[in-house]
Amino acid sequence: MLVAAAVCPCPPLLVPDVAAGAAPELDAARDACADAVGVLAASRPDLLVVVGPAEQGAAFREGATGSFAGYGVDLSVRLGPAAPTAERLPASLAVGAWLLERAGWTDGPVEGLAVAEQLEPRSCLAAGEDLAARAQRVALLVLGDGSACRTLKAPGYLDERAAGFDEAASGALGAADTAALAGLDAGLAHELKAAGRAPWQVLAGAGARAGLGGRLLYEDAPYGVGYFVAVWS
Repeated sequence: MLVAAAVCPCPPLLVPDVAAGAAPELDAARDACADAVGVLAASRPDLLVVVGPAEQGAAFREGATGSFAGYGVDLSVRLGPAAPTAERLPASLAVGAWLLERAGWTDGPVEGLAVAEQLEPRSCLAAGEDLAARAQRVALLVLGDGSACRTLKAPGYLDERAAGFDEAASGALGAADTAALAGLDAGLAHELKAAGRAPWQVLAGAGARAGLGGRLLYEDAPYGVGYFVAVWS
């Protein structure tokens, strides 16, 4: 059963070494993420699963490694404290692994689940239900960004629909409203380059019967991309 969840954005810029001189711009987001991971630790899960978007879906064992070399930084991360394996994490899960390392996570087994960004909502919900059934106390660290079309300089340019989509998504995440998350329009999310849609719907499936309450810790679009941090407990 799902006992806690933390929702965080997953831009590599969240890692100060990657952001370099621009690092202070996301300090508030980093602090909120640290608070969110703290809620996961306090839930004392039997299993933590890090969920994030990727081009293709895949499951990862504890010890899978990730790298930020593609962003010009000689920095590697590992999923959980186990010995490194040959599995390579996609960028979103590498950010999740960095958040856990930053928090000094030692509170139980950790696994990773990359969710294909195009995965249909029904399959996302089913994947979440499966995760929630994995152990008596399951916690999720869910990585994903909102629309990348919030401003003229955003990666996807300005789309007038972006602010409304992000408002609905952040409201649902902050209220732990699984029905609202499940109802997010996958087609619209794709058009708005909202990479968090599929992971958030996995969370909706996991939390549908958990009766958790939610709280939004952070909401902003510093680079024209919606970034949200929320906790469910």
